Amino acid sequence: MNRTTHLLYLHGFRSSPQSAKARQMAAHVAAEHPGVHFWCPQLPPSPREAMALVASTVADWPRATSAVVGSSLGGFYASWVAQQLACPSVLLNPAVDPARDLARYIGEQTSWHDPAERFFFRPEYIAELQALDVRGLPPAGPELAIIAQGDEVLDWREMVARYPAAQQQVLEGGDHALTGFEVHLPLVGSFLRL
Repeated sequence: MNRTTHLLYLHGFRSSPQSAKARQMAAHVAAEHPGVHFWCPQLPPSPREAMALVASTVADWPRATSAVVGSSLGGFYASWVAQQLACPSVLLNPAVDPARDLARYIGEQTSWHDPAERFFFRPEYIAELQALDVRGLPPAGPELAIIAQGDEVLDWREMVARYPAAQQQVLEGGDHALTGFEVHLPLVGSFLRL
């Protein structure tokens, strides 16, 4: 595996590039791997539009040296991106079946990091999520899954079962936000060959 030169970070549902993990990853890359191109976009609520935005930007990235990190819904998206680029992926408490889990969130939502910022999660987004589901495909690149048994949002057993081929770091306790994520940055960096 080549050294990673381009790294994509995908945030979760109602999250943003201002999430603790996204900022810690960005700071780690800037401090320890300044030659790596790091991109963490604000994803639109529409899964189709979110992945169109990502696909159009990473189309020019060198496939052999690109990688993706995703958290929660971003982990679901990261699995789709990894299939498109045949690249390594790191999945942080990844959503396994967001079409099922997010159906109850149809309607107006607020952003975690700016409650004044509102968006509408539309019914058609469920079908868009289903269209991005790559669960039936073998991984197109190496996978690392960091999974907290104490995740209060997603079932850690589903995550473990969803990524049987991944190098798995299953944490006792913890939470959905992976509080203390910075302790995992060296593992993420070495796995991705930053």
